[in-house]
Amino acid sequence: RLFLRAVLWRVRTGSPWRDLPPAFGHWNSQFRRFRRWPKSGVCEGLFKAMNADLDLDNSIGSTIVGVHQKATGSKGGHSIRPLGARAAGRTTKIVALVDALGNLVRFLLLPGQAHDMKGAAPLIKGVSFDALRADKAFEADWLLHDLDERGATAVIPLKTNHQLQRNYDAKLYKWRHLVENDFARIKEFRRIATRHDKTDCSYAACWKLVTALIASR
Repeated sequence: RLFLRAVLWRVRTGSPWRDLPPAFGHWNSQFRRFRRWPKSGVCEGLFKAMNADLDLDNSIGSTIVGVHQKATGSKGGHSIRPLGARAAGRTTKIVALVDALGNLVRFLLLPGQAHDMKGAAPLIKGVSFDALRADKAFEADWLLHDLDERGATAVIPLKTNHQLQRNYDAKLYKWRHLVENDFARIKEFRRIATRHDKTDCSYAACWKLVTALIASR
């Protein structure tokens, strides 16, 4: 319990490990344990356990976070940290799947300049749902065809330059705000709102632990 409190304090405040209060134990011991948890699958286990019961309506969306200067320069380079180069600096994009109750089901880290659609296929693979809500960025023929084969309803508005007309449930689409609400809750933790972790593994672990914490409330 002390270890979890130490990790969540750090993620909430955005502080480096060396600033961990002595009441949480020695910072290096807690840091080394934190590095072991993602590699051993503990964080993934907690994440899945808190999202075992899912609703059959899902929303998909994305958000972009800035990368702190301390998150650059890790050993292994871009192969272990999907950082995107943008005019405003380094960024990471998170594409996420959220159920009808606003619970985070799956998420994927991408470079900041990557298109949202790159995260769609792996996120919906093997997931059963009756409807998928998404904004215009996810309006692609292959996704609409995939949803049609599943028998799922595509609640995705048309792009303005789309030649073929297609109806969608505008009332059901209003509930897409659930994915934005989920991003807002998670970004209350400063180490998530701005990426401080150098590796994909550590940053994803923060998302999984915070999601488990929110789902347990």
